Amino acid sequence: MTRVVVVGDALIDELRDDTGVREFVGGAALNVAVGLSRLGIPSTLIAMVGDDEPGAHIRTYLDDYGVDLIATDSPHGTARAVSTRSGGGEPEYVFNEAAQRRRIRYGDAERQAMTDAALVVVSCVAFDDTDQTVELSDAIASSGTRWAIDPNPRAGMMHDKAEFARGFASLATGAALVKVGDDDANLLYGERLDALRARLIDLGVEAVLATEGAGGATIEAGEVVVTRPISALPGRIVDTMGAGDAAFAATIAALVEKQPASEEEWGEALQSAMDVAAATCRFEGALLRTPSALEGLDLDRIGT
Repeated sequence: MTRVVVVGDALIDELRDDTGVREFVGGAALNVAVGLSRLGIPSTLIAMVGDDEPGAHIRTYLDDYGVDLIATDSPHGTARAVSTRSGGGEPEYVFNEAAQRRRIRYGDAERQAMTDAALVVVSCVAFDDTDQTVELSDAIASSGTRWAIDPNPRAGMMHDKAEFARGFASLATGAALVKVGDDDANLLYGERLDALRARLIDLGVEAVLATEGAGGATIEAGEVVVTRPISALPGRIVDTMGAGDAAFAATIAALVEKQPASEEEWGEALQSAMDVAAATCRFEGALLRTPSALEGLDLDRIGT
């Protein structure tokens, strides 16, 4: 049993910069589900998708990559994130009403999928909605399946930061894997990433994947702590949007295929995650890429 169920967001990423406007099918949870499929791990996505043209694009995209979808209908249409990028600054995000009022339902189909899965992965859900957090926690608990979490807090989608942090902590307790980044630590707790890593270990998280952007990443699992820098691959960095989701998907794949135990095994898992993240950054959009995608390409034209 290797199928992974991913719970979270599916949306349209609208990128605006000096060259124009482009749209990509995205969402952190969707990126992870598609990434797993591209790494050979069957996946099912549980997400809110509107009955509209953007929703049809999402459904077609998931079909193209062999990802099963269990959709919650959205009365406000499909979620959309507009990212405006100018100069060398960080992109600014604006989320539409559907994204801000996201809601996932957990009926018989969703619960059965979780029960049948090797792992349930949660990414970018509304932890600041107490009812949703309780419903998700109950669905995971009743499934008896191990779970992994990437809180992926986004300021433009949160309504109550303190409640989001509480909801995240309640579900993180006892998780097989939690991914957090330096931005998450600062936004949710106003603390350094190493402090958040320690906080999660104290909650009983089996393994923490802590990503630090240009500083690389660390995995802490019990007595094992391994760190890897950004992988040096040919070509320039085009887009970092999907790097974290790619690294998370690659680490999940390692857990499903063979649970790492030793320092060497965790090191191999982290190195693979960093390689995949670096390759993904060589292309525009968040679709997971492997280093093999760079073979035989004109690297000067990637992203144009």
